[in-house]
Amino acid sequence: MSSAPSTSGGFLSGLDSSRLFWATVGAAAGTAVATAVYYITYEPLRHTYQQYVPLKYQYRPGTISGWLAKLLDKYSKRRRNQRPVRVYMDGCFDMMHYGHANALRQAKALGDQLVVGLIPDSEIVRCKGPPVQNEEERLTLVEAVKWVDEVITGVPYDLSPAFIQELFTRHRIDYIIHGDDPCLLPDGTDAYAHAKRLGRFRMIKRTEGVSTTDIVGRMLTCTRVNPFISEDEAHPLARDFSIGHDSDGSDSDDQGRDAAKQRERTTLSKFLPTSRRLVQFSNGRVPADGARIVYIDGAFDVFHPGHVKTLAAAKARGDFLLVGVHTDEDVQERRGPHLPIMNLHERALSVLACKYVDEVIIGSPMVITEDLVKTFNISAVVRGSVSETSSHHHLAQAGGSGGSTGNHSRHGSQGNLAGVSANGPTGTSEAERYSVPKAMGIFVQLPSPTEHTARNIIHRIVAKRQEFEARNAKKVKSETAYYTGKKEYVAEL
Repeated sequence: MSSAPSTSGGFLSGLDSSRLFWATVGAAAGTAVATAVYYITYEPLRHTYQQYVPLKYQYRPGTISGWLAKLLDKYSKRRRNQRPVRVYMDGCFDMMHYGHANALRQAKALGDQLVVGLIPDSEIVRCKGPPVQNEEERLTLVEAVKWVDEVITGVPYDLSPAFIQELFTRHRIDYIIHGDDPCLLPDGTDAYAHAKRLGRFRMIKRTEGVSTTDIVGRMLTCTRVNPFISEDEAHPLARDFSIGHDSDGSDSDDQGRDAAKQRERTTLSKFLPTSRRLVQFSNGRVPADGARIVYIDGAFDVFHPGHVKTLAAAKARGDFLLVGVHTDEDVQERRGPHLPIMNLHERALSVLACKYVDEVIIGSPMVITEDLVKTFNISAVVRGSVSETSSHHHLAQAGGSGGSTGNHSRHGSQGNLAGVSANGPTGTSEAERYSVPKAMGIFVQLPSPTEHTARNIIHRIVAKRQEFEARNAKKVKSETAYYTGKKEYVAEL
C-alpha cells in the first residue's frame, strides 16, 4: 500500500525551489555588475564603452545618489507647499541686535516658515521694566530681518495654555522656539513649561557676547574698550552716563561704593567674531549682469529703525544694495571717544541681517574713491539727509559756542558738546568724502524717512537712567545665576 506524500516535504521542496530561484537571480545580477565594473574600469574596454555609449547614458560616480537627492528635494518642496512646518518665536526685540537676528536665523532653520510674536510695550513694562524703543519701532526692526516670514503683534508675555492652543489652531504653529537662556515669568516659573509638556518646544543656542542688557550697560557706563582713549580721559557724555545719582564733584566713600555697585550691575560681554558667523549671515548673492548696484556707507551703530528705512529707500534705487561699514577708528574720529557703542563686526552682522542688504564691505574706506566705484561697479552712491555726524555738528554748533568743554583727547582739544571734530579722520571733511561720486554724477541725496539716530537712543537711556539701571540689575542677576550654575552646551544650528 503506497503512502500519501508528506505535507512537510512538499513545503520544504517549495521553499528550496524558491531559494534556488533567488540565488540564481542574485548570482546572475552579481555577475552582470562585476562584468560591467570590469568592462568600465579595464582601459581597452573602457575606451570602447566611452566611444559607443552616449555621454548622457554613461555611468558616473554619484549618479544614483544624485538622482536620489533630486527625488528627495522634489518631495520636500512638494511637502513644504502643501503643509509647511511653521515655527514660532516671541520676544521683546528691544534694541534689535545681531544676537536677536542669530536667534531668528536658528529658529527658521527648524522649520519652513518663521512666525515672530512681538510683545507689546504694556507687557514689557509689567514684566521687565521700560523698553528703550516703542512697539512701532521694534516692529520695523523685526520685519526687516531676512529670516522672518510673519509677525504677530500684541502677544502676551505669559505663554498660557490658552494662548499656546491659539497658536496651534489659529496660526497653525507646529513648534515653539526659544533659546537656552532663562525665561521666567514674574512668579519665577518657566514661561515655556506647557509647550515642553506637549512636546512642541524646540531649543536653540543663545548668542553669547551681546544682549539688550549689555548694550544698555555700555551706554550707561560708556566703558566700551577704546584704544584711542586713556584711562583718565573724561568724555562729555560720561557726565550724563552716571551711576544713578547726581555727582557733586566730591570723592566720598558713598560714590566709590556706588561706582562699585554699577560695575557689578552692568556686565560688558566680549564678542568673538568667527568666519562661520559671517557665512551664516551672508546672502551669498552676486549682482547679475547689468544690475544697477547702489552703494551706501556709514557707521550703522546701534542698528535702529532709521537705518532700516534708509536702507529700504536705498535698495529701491537699484537692483543690488552694497553697504560699507566704517571701522571703529574712523567712527571714533568723527563722533568722539567711547563711540561707536558696537564694534565693527557687531555692526556688520546687524546690517547683514537686514533683508534689504545684499552685500557688506567690512571696514570700508571713509572717502569714496574712483577705484572703489570701479572695483564694485557701483552705479549710484546714496546718502541719507539725516546722519549721526550731521546731527552731531548741529549739537556742536549749539553747545560749542559757549566755550570749550575742557575735554582733551589724544587727537587734541574737542571743544563741542559731543566731543566730535568738525572733520573726519586726518581732517577729512564730509564734503570731501563724497566729492568723487559727485564729480562722476552718481551721487544721490536721499530724504531720510525719519529723524531717528543712535544718539536719540542714548538720550532716552540717559533721561531714564535710574529705571534702566534697576532693570539691568535684575536682568544681570538672573543671567549670572544661569550661566554660573545651569549653563549646558547646546549645539548651534
